[in-house]
This record gives sequence, structure tokens and C-alpha cells, in this order.
Amino acid sequence: MGGESGRFDQAEAASLLSWWLDAGVDVAVAERPRNWLKQASPVPFPAASSDGRDQPGGDLHPRHGADAQRESAPDSLQAFHAWLKQASDLPLFHSGAARALPHGPAAAEVMLISDLPSRECAAEGKPIGGEAWELTTRMLKAAGLAPEQAYVASLSCFPAPGQRIDAPSLERCAQTMRQHIALVGPKRILLLGDGPSRALLGQAAVQARGRTHRIDGVPAVATLHPRQLLQRPSDKAHAWRDLLLMMSDEIS
Repeated sequence: MGGESGRFDQAEAASLLSWWLDAGVDVAVAERPRNWLKQASPVPFPAASSDGRDQPGGDLHPRHGADAQRESAPDSLQAFHAWLKQASDLPLFHSGAARALPHGPAAAEVMLISDLPSRECAAEGKPIGGEAWELTTRMLKAAGLAPEQAYVASLSCFPAPGQRIDAPSLERCAQTMRQHIALVGPKRILLLGDGPSRALLGQAAVQARGRTHRIDGVPAVATLHPRQLLQRPSDKAHAWRDLLLMMSDEIS
């Protein structure tokens, strides 16, 4: 699945090796065998039932008005991007705020949904930036994915004071992100941090880790945000297990 990601220069190889060592990887195998050459099948977005709810196995979190928002939200990914660039009714919007905007391909191998961006990331216009993005790219390569195969978004385009978000704003973020996921159509989702996990799974990341979830039919795994991994390198071992779960055959 990694395409050209298996070709590294010396610096990239050293960086990737550093990630594996920090994660405590001392063997090239996991507890279960994995077919790294197997192509994952796209997961179809579930059709809505007659009462407006998704079919069983889809939603794990109440809508509270999400259907009405979807009816008025942009109906293509290109239009959605244009909306994110200029809309003033987005969660956590305030006048003059910089926006961390998503990037990556539609129908991506994986959609990364990051916690709220830092002020620095928002100023750069990216969901994840700086050292955290460098670590994220190493994580993707360790999982056999090129960074270009990932679609990257943040729970909100805007940072929040103290990175804290109230319940109504969290619910609005969840509604907007569900529409975002539907338009991207990823094969799998990796939730980075507490915010996305609480919004879309109803659990903190530490509680949601270690098992596969489904968000509107798309397989999802929760893990720690790269910012936390930079602050606590020992947590990279937990993130490595989450990456193995995300790329395992059982999630497809």
C-alpha cells in the first residue's frame, strides 16, 4: 500500500529507524501475520434509513441536528474546501482568526483527523505542522504509507483558548466532520488526540485505543496526538500498536 514510500534516502531511513527505536520495535514482525501487499477495498458510505438515521453499524454518536446541517452544507469536497476557507459559522470561529485547512486526496488510504490546531499551525494554515508533522510523516511511513496518501484535517479549523472546547462546540465539530468524512470517502480513519475521539466516538483517546471503531461505516482507530508523542517519547510504543491495528487486515 505504500507505493513509492519504500524508497528512502539515507536521512529518511535514519529518521524512520529513529521512530521505530523510540516505539520499542525490536523485531520486523507483529503478533499476527499481515499481508502488506493486499489492496484494501473501499468502504461504502451507508445509506440513510427511512427515519433519517444511518443503518445499524454506522453511527456511534447521536446526531442532534446533524442531518439538517448536511442538507445545507456543500455537496462536493471542492465546495466544502471553499466553504472552510471563508465561512463564518464554523465551530470556534472568531473574526480575524487564521484557519488550519485540510489537505490530501479524496478516497484517501487514511484520513487523519487531528485535535484542535495550535496557534502556530493555524498561522501556517495546516492541521499539523512543524515537528509534529515531521513525526506524523515518519509514523505514516512506518505503517507503509506515503504522506501523500493521507488526507489530513483537524477537528476545527481554529484553535481554542487553552485548547479547551465546550460541549456544544464539540458537537458542532462532530457534525461538520461527519460531513467532511462523507465527502472525502477514506478507506480508514486515524483519530489523533482526545478531541476527535470524544467528538466522534464519545470517549477519550486513552479509552478508545486498542480496538477498531466505525464512524458512519468507515473503520477508525484512535491514538495519541503527535504533539503528545513529542512531549512523551515513551508513548510512541502505544502509537505503534495503534498503527499496526489501523493497517491490519481485520480493519478492512
